[in-house]
Amino acid sequence: MRWLKYLAAAASIGLIVVAIRLASISSAGIAAPLMLLDVVVLARLWGMAPALVAAAAGSAAYSYYFLPPAGFGIEDAEDWIAFVVFIFTAVIAGELASRAERRTAEARAGREEIERLYRELQNAFDRASEAEAARRNEQLKAALLDALTHNLRTPLTAIKAAVTALMGSGVWRPGAELSVEGRRELLLVIDEESDRLNRFIEGLSAADRAELASPIHLRTVDIDDVLRAGLIRAETVTRHHHVTVTVDAGLPPLSVDAAALTEVIYILLDNASKYAATGTTIAVRAAAGPERQVTISVTDEGPGIPAEFRERVFEKFFRIPARASHDPRRVGVGLGLPIARRLVEAQGGRIWIDAPASHRGTVITMTLPASLETAEADRPAPVAMAVK
Repeated sequence: MRWLKYLAAAASIGLIVVAIRLASISSAGIAAPLMLLDVVVLARLWGMAPALVAAAAGSAAYSYYFLPPAGFGIEDAEDWIAFVVFIFTAVIAGELASRAERRTAEARAGREEIERLYRELQNAFDRASEAEAARRNEQLKAALLDALTHNLRTPLTAIKAAVTALMGSGVWRPGAELSVEGRRELLLVIDEESDRLNRFIEGLSAADRAELASPIHLRTVDIDDVLRAGLIRAETVTRHHHVTVTVDAGLPPLSVDAAALTEVIYILLDNASKYAATGTTIAVRAAAGPERQVTISVTDEGPGIPAEFRERVFEKFFRIPARASHDPRRVGVGLGLPIARRLVEAQGGRIWIDAPASHRGTVITMTLPASLETAEADRPAPVAMAVK
């Protein structure tokens, strides 16, 4: 192939000479540019070596056919200058054209190499991303299983303990040692923990349902009774914190489902105790709200929730990344607050998150409808009670 290129280069000069001779043109000023153009084109297409062959052939043809006298003899000094200039111009033009082609080829090769490296880097990144996604998926599944185990074991443990106490007391035999009130309290524990377990499972299965599977039974309930029930249920999780309760005077009774509201209060206290440091205060306050509503708020002294996450924490399975911890109590599936919102909204209420005035901690506030029935008696002055 190389020799063919050399022969074709020399032949191209011959074709130019033949074309000029057939056109009866003998001017050296016309032949020289045509031959130089041929040299430049060959240098760009085939490189420097074929261009040099064309330059040599062109020099010989230029001297033989276009510089007097005919043949290879040159007599006039100007013709010698034209001949030498032609040779140098042909060689330099060929070299420049060849160099430009080499630069273009090198640039093309460099671009292809960069593209190849980019593809390899992208493939490596994709593989690393897949590996990282798989690792995080395994971590998420492990955390989900841990959280499910924790959230299912807690009510089951209480149910198991109550059933064991009932069976061990001889309640099914005459002369049972357990009193009627004691049996009633144990059965109440079983009933409440069963409801709690049912709501948790419902929260897992009802990812896209807006309504609750179990109906809400609205009744007139005294706010003290609901707060007391929620605090008693949360005694285990709040035992390392100081819990204060403040109830404003003259609050009307609520029109709510007592069991559902007790569950909401437990969820809020459980969340507060998870992220607030041991020994800090968790404040529960009940106050009058607008348009015959009652406001209940739970304030902790934890790290707080950033403003951009205060609505997202009510989404199912969402957890704030910065709150990741090895503390087993902080392992959750992100269902507590979503369940709380559904329970509150099902009773005609509303729940949201604020930042406390001290800019420390979190305030979760909910408004609930007051009962149309009047309270049996006026409530005493505001009470601030330290429970823990």
